[in-house]
Amino acid sequence: MPVTRADLEKNALRQSLERSPIGGQMLSEAALEASLQQALAQRPAGPDVWLFGYGSLVWNPFIRFLERRPGTVRGYHRRFCLWSRINRGTPEQPGLALGLEPGGACRGVVFRMDDNVAEDELRILWRREMMLGSYVPRWVRATSRGESLTALTFVINRASSGYAGRLSDAQIVHTLMHASGLYGSSMDYLTRTVAGLNHCGIRDPRLERLRDLALERMAAAQRHPQ
Repeated sequence: MPVTRADLEKNALRQSLERSPIGGQMLSEAALEASLQQALAQRPAGPDVWLFGYGSLVWNPFIRFLERRPGTVRGYHRRFCLWSRINRGTPEQPGLALGLEPGGACRGVVFRMDDNVAEDELRILWRREMMLGSYVPRWVRATSRGESLTALTFVINRASSGYAGRLSDAQIVHTLMHASGLYGSSMDYLTRTVAGLNHCGIRDPRLERLRDLALERMAAAQRHPQ
């Protein structure tokens, strides 16, 4: 099952990682907290905190928020560029997760959080996204319904051990079809992301093409098993 808020409140993901082959790559609790405080120190002034989600946050918004609406970030694009060795795969057969790479633009969802609870909510988010240092938290300019705002998002960390680089569609589809981990398959991650984006009125043609190609190959494999 996908990660839940209760899992993160209990720090269950850390416990799972500590028992895994990649437990030694985890950031310490102190390093995780220092990263959060650094991001908070850089946040713009204002009564609310905005968060930009482009992957699983779109369809699994476990954080407490006041408002959710479509938004666009320019200067980054969404790509399968992160190996998932626990949640959507294993160390032996890694799955894939989305990250933001420089260039282009990305349509996703912006969440508005009350400043009074933002730090606690973001601490839970850090336990989900930052445990292995796979992302770099960054405040970016976003537009939503004609409004310009500054939102926190997670850009891929190209120096992390999980960075997959630029993969071909064939490599991505093969991985999506065969990898599964603690929270389900990589294919499930893709289909839920596409459905979540569509629910918000957002189309991502590349993600939809990858989904359709993977579904076609899975159907063909069932018709002609080896």
